[in-house]
Amino acid sequence: MEAAIHVENARVYLSGREILHGINWTVAPGERCFILGANGAGKTTLVRMLMGYAWPLFGATVEVLGKRFGSVNLQELRKRIAWVSPLMHQWLGDREWTGREMVLSGPDATIGLFREPTPEEEARAAALMASLRATALMERKVVTMSSGEQVKVLIARALMTNPDLMILDEPSVFLDIAGREFLLNTIAELAAARPELTLIFITQRIEDILPEFSRGLILREGRILAQGAREEVLTEPHLRAAFDLPIRLIAGRKGRLWTVID
Repeated sequence: MEAAIHVENARVYLSGREILHGINWTVAPGERCFILGANGAGKTTLVRMLMGYAWPLFGATVEVLGKRFGSVNLQELRKRIAWVSPLMHQWLGDREWTGREMVLSGPDATIGLFREPTPEEEARAAALMASLRATALMERKVVTMSSGEQVKVLIARALMTNPDLMILDEPSVFLDIAGREFLLNTIAELAAARPELTLIFITQRIEDILPEFSRGLILREGRILAQGAREEVLTEPHLRAAFDLPIRLIAGRKGRLWTVID
């Protein structure tokens, strides 16, 4: 079976500085994988590489959804990848798009709707919003929504293309506690409803990593500090090394981990 993501010996330079060092990483289809690291650890650069916006040095291998970079049409490949980032709502411009219009813009890869959608697209958008328990947001202006509600709309927009891979790029970074829990519940529901969908969850917060994410890696200064099964990666020694803090872990009843500083 082809891997959803396969990276070998990837080194990435940006602005004359090596950001990623010797990345070797494989994600199986349908796997739920987290990427954890402090600010500046290389998380964003790794995502940019997976999307084909940053290129590794010669000698690396990068394959996404069975397609090897260097011999694939990246524009076509990106249609199979959903990249959800809370920064996307900052690209709205002066138009007050509704949730419906934002979701319907997914197949065109635009921020907002610039054509008449088909009846089939309208039906799919409504069904996706209903599955995310977000029907009430369809006619709301996106600028009036909370950050958590906006991310729900962006997830529905991403699913309009029926992706094989979804990258959730620090989706809770601007959320308060209630908004974060609202979003994480949505992600858990999505994981249960779409078992075939490969999910990558990027975060700098240990408590955001749901039990559904059974494998993962920790980045530190552009290198993989640890990778593998969740219980092998999320350990106090690894987290102390990643964040340079005396972290102690507390396990919640539902499988999430919380941190305190000794």
